[in-house]
Amino acid sequence: MQLSAQPYEERLTAPRSWWLISFLIGVSFALVLLPFGILPMLGGLVGGTAVAAVVASSYGSVRIRIVNGSLIAGEAKVPVTALGESEILDAEEARAWRTYKADTRAFLLLRAYIPTALRVMVTDPEDPTPYLYLSTREPERLAEALRTAREAAAPGANA
Repeated sequence: MQLSAQPYEERLTAPRSWWLISFLIGVSFALVLLPFGILPMLGGLVGGTAVAAVVASSYGSVRIRIVNGSLIAGEAKVPVTALGESEILDAEEARAWRTYKADTRAFLLLRAYIPTALRVMVTDPEDPTPYLYLSTREPERLAEALRTAREAAAPGANA
């Protein structure tokens, strides 16, 4: 038995500017603790920077993967057989689907600092979710990986 290769994985990391902001938060903690001496100031610098970096890292640790016939996007796990066509959204169209075109029933894996996205229709009649909105830096590659995974999971694909 041959294990299938994982066709797609992406981590939606926080932008570089957030790491600078984490350091600046540490500096502000250091300035607050400066009147108490050098050691508390250094502790504030290190501790404040570390806490801010952990928050930035955890927010940017969400992943989009296709594994064993399922799309895993953040905390959602959807079989690729329950997914329909994908629509690649450029920056302007992605903004529109995040705002006035959005459906409140849709699943949004939204990262505003990523300008492009993929909108995937949900075809499962039991699922009230009309579509998945996935912020991604590589929408073309994700759409192709979904199409390939759907074809591989289709009945009779291994015949």
